[in-house]
Amino acid sequence: MTITELKQTAVEVRKGIVTATHAAKSGHPGGSLSATEIFTYLYFEEMNIDPKNPKMEDRDRFVLSKGHTAPGLYSALANRGYFPVKDLETLRHTGSYLQGHPDMKHIPGVDMSSGSLGQGISCAVGMALAGKMDHKDYRVYTLLGDGEIEEGQVWEASMFAGHRKLDNLVVIVDNNNMQIDGTLDEVCSPDPIDKKFEAFNFHVIHVADGNDFAQLAEAFKEARETKGMPTAIIAHTLKGKGVSYMEGQVGWHGKAPNDEEYAIAMEELGKAGEALCQK
Repeated sequence: MTITELKQTAVEVRKGIVTATHAAKSGHPGGSLSATEIFTYLYFEEMNIDPKNPKMEDRDRFVLSKGHTAPGLYSALANRGYFPVKDLETLRHTGSYLQGHPDMKHIPGVDMSSGSLGQGISCAVGMALAGKMDHKDYRVYTLLGDGEIEEGQVWEASMFAGHRKLDNLVVIVDNNNMQIDGTLDEVCSPDPIDKKFEAFNFHVIHVADGNDFAQLAEAFKEARETKGMPTAIIAHTLKGKGVSYMEGQVGWHGKAPNDEEYAIAMEELGKAGEALCQK
């Protein structure tokens, strides 16, 4: 895909996030929107996957360690063709397969159930180790929140990954500087994030603007070229990116838009999509 096509796809992914959380009257739009470019780049450019064969043995794996941002993952999966985009409107409804957190037993394309913060990276490390032991070429990607990495289990998993030199593992930190109770500095800052990963023998890549596809492309290319150690990509993003009244607002971590807010968001995203089509 071209950069413009990726941007257009990201707009559609954002529409899905807003639509799903509005329909559910609950959910986590803020962190889903900040990670939209990451989801989009992974599923439309980076990973070796096949929506028609979700369990393909040699596929690349993805674990959403910050499982509460499921609306972002679901929207990316739906737009990639794993299931109908229309189904996003059933998010968190009784009887829907699109639960509040990813469920590998019922959702096509979900490689690991997640939700309990800190645990997803451990699963990803296990997958990467299995790939090495089985002499497979697949790669494993996991997305963590910067608030999530306050969990001690994250660093236990990182210690193991670095020790085992799992260069088929890419840990991505969505560094939007906000968590449910406030900014990182206000709650429990995990900084310096880069030095912590380096201490556990990771190759660290900073992405100054994690909502910029060109910068993400360079980062994932560098990760692929890194041998002998796992990679941590620290992506500096904007909470609520793409919806004006959500941007940089911690209150939108776990709150759904009402009817009026939904209309405003969809109008803004519609205009953003139209502008891209004219390029």
